[in-house]
Parts: sequence; structure tokens; C-alpha cells
Amino acid sequence: MTREDVIKYLGKDWSAVMELMRTALHSDVALLDTTNESISSSSGKMLRPMISLLMARAIGSTNDDSCRYAAACEMLHNATLMHDDVADESAERRGRPTVSAMLGPSAAVLVGDFWLSKAVDLAANSQHFVKVVKILSKSLTDLAEGELYQMEKTFSCDTTETDYYRIIRCKTASLFEAAGVTAACSVDASEEMTAAAREFTLSYGIAFQIKDDILDYTGTDELGKPLGVDIREKKITLPLLGAMQSLPESGQSRIRKMVSEVDTHPEYCRELRDFTVSSGGIGYASARLDEFVARAIAALEPLPESQAKSYLEQIARQNAYRQI
Repeated sequence: MTREDVIKYLGKDWSAVMELMRTALHSDVALLDTTNESISSSSGKMLRPMISLLMARAIGSTNDDSCRYAAACEMLHNATLMHDDVADESAERRGRPTVSAMLGPSAAVLVGDFWLSKAVDLAANSQHFVKVVKILSKSLTDLAEGELYQMEKTFSCDTTETDYYRIIRCKTASLFEAAGVTAACSVDASEEMTAAAREFTLSYGIAFQIKDDILDYTGTDELGKPLGVDIREKKITLPLLGAMQSLPESGQSRIRKMVSEVDTHPEYCRELRDFTVSSGGIGYASARLDEFVARAIAALEPLPESQAKSYLEQIARQNAYRQI
């Protein structure tokens, strides 16, 4: 299965999502319109709308609301990325300059706000708006809390595995959850089917972030971002947490102190990366990744057999061995 296979299968629904986004993001302010087009042309894998449409098809028959919610979730995702790039002072994303780097942080926040408001507009003009606005509101709340909690833990450098899962559930899995649950809502899914959609997307989202955190230690430049960025930003993620389990408490304290001092001792970045790889951190994180992939696939059990369900299962499995 390739991305093109899924897009071909989704056909008119995928085209409808692209058109909804294009129309919603058009502006007669030339700078904004040009910026929006640039963002849209480098929007990455677009997994959230893809999973959203597949989930709607796996449960029922897609409709205008299904396409609106898929488009809205992708626009919310991009809005939060623009805000994240300001918070993280990121110069590149997906191998291209960020809006913040090109136009400045103030403009990036405003463009992100524009995408956010247009996403809400898409959802507002739908049959299931009352339910969906609560779902999207919860996701945005999770995203904000997750970002601030990560900032807090970056300052203290005392992240535990429990903290880590809280952060990635809020920052990554919550928007995948919104994509799945709004899709279920669009086709008037039963409570059982909605619960399946929620569990699949939450587990997939957690697995997705674990894989990204593994690739930050083992990936290549094809990721579109510099490697080792988590350590440089003092973020203690699952691979390092797994590696530290091999150390006594005093050794773990020493590692955390090194993380806290990477801004004044950049040479620590290489030492910490080598320690993580040589001390089993990658294997530990990979085992947790496999567990969440298995949870995602198991969550699909109540759904009837279909091509859409098969694609969802394959997307979950592919996450375990993707390299970008």
C-alpha cells in the first residue's frame, strides 16, 4: 500500500477535502494568500484527513460533513505547527523555512490564527457542529496544555515516562483522536464504533510520536529537520528514558544534569545520543511502539471488513518501520 493507493481509493472525497481547504484559505490579502499556498504545497503526509476519511468509510458512508471535518483537522494541525515553530524558534520544517523564519514570529502567529479560524468555519457549516465543536475544543485545550507542560518539564529536566505519555497524548494523539471521532460523528456512528475510532486514533497518535522520537536519534536528513533536536531543546523522550533504566539513581541524575546543560555544553548532545543508542534506549522505545501499534489494530476489531478498514490497519503497521 502506498499513499497514492489510498488517495486513489478515497477519490472524490479526497478531492473535496483539497477543494474545501483551498477555498477556505483564499484571501484577497496577497501576502496571506501567497503564504497559505506555500504552506499547502508542503503540507507533508496529510495523515489526519486521510485517517479521518478512511474511518468514516469504515463505519458508514462519507458525506459533506466527513470531508469538512477531515479538512478542518488538517487545518488545525497546520495552525498548531505554525504556533509551535514560534514557541520553539524553529527555522525549518519539512526541509523548508518556517513561516516564522520567513515573515517573523508575529506574522506566523497571525497566519496560524487565520488557519484556526477557517477550520472552525468549516466545522460550523455542518450538520453535527454542536458535537464537533466540543471535540475540536478539547483537542485545542489538550494541545495548549501539552505544550506548556512540556515547557515546564524542559525547564526542570525531570520528565518521567508518565510525563512523557501525557505530553505526547496531548500534543500529538489528541488531534488524531479528533480526526477519528469527528469522522465517526459525521456518519452517526454508534457508541461502540465511536469508541473504536477513538481508541484507534489515540493509540496510533501515540505510536506515531514514539516513532518520531526514535527517528530523532536514528533517522536521516530526509526527515526534513535536523537530527538530535530533542536533546538540544532539553526534551527527554522515550529513547533516553529507556536507556536511563540501565543506570542507578545517581547515574540517572547525572544524565539529567547533562541534558540541563546542553546549551552551555553542546558536546553533551553527541554523548547523550551515543549513550541512548548503546544502552538499549532505541530497543526499549521500539517495544513500546509495537505495543501501541498492536492496540490500534485491535481497536479496529468491531468495524466490519472493508477496504477502508484494511487501509487503516496497514497505515498503523507502516508506522513501525517508516523512516521519515
